[in-house]
Amino acid sequence: MAWIADTNVLVYRFDPRFPAKQGIATRLLREGLASGDCRVPHQAIVEFVSVVTKPLRPDGRVLLSREDACREAEDLMAQFPILLPTESLVRLALRGWIAYGLSWFDAQMWACAEHYGARALYSEDFQHDRLYGSVRAVNPFLPPAP
Repeated sequence: MAWIADTNVLVYRFDPRFPAKQGIATRLLREGLASGDCRVPHQAIVEFVSVVTKPLRPDGRVLLSREDACREAEDLMAQFPILLPTESLVRLALRGWIAYGLSWFDAQMWACAEHYGARALYSEDFQHDRLYGSVRAVNPFLPPAP
């Protein structure tokens, strides 16, 4: 079953501030690579490079240097199918933005999943287990249910 990795999954893989999330993200991406089910939107690559090279507060360090971010982005593009935006995808995002009340960037991420037929969107930015059209939002970073 094809699924989409949102930007936060990509970023947490390199964020030692959140070791549990780092482990989950690493496992998800490894499993997605092994099964061939993980897809990465173009938008997630763009956002990933921006986030991991942005200075963190309060010390101004970055998660990855520009060189390392570039190498990791290249690796992601070599390992996973990259889903590119199309005119119909942007139109779908506009409709999802209004219908679901998502942020503009989340609406584009959802539209990518819907447009390309992914059944799940792995992200912490959506309501867990909610169906958005035919795409189920899955927050892999939630603690296990008691």
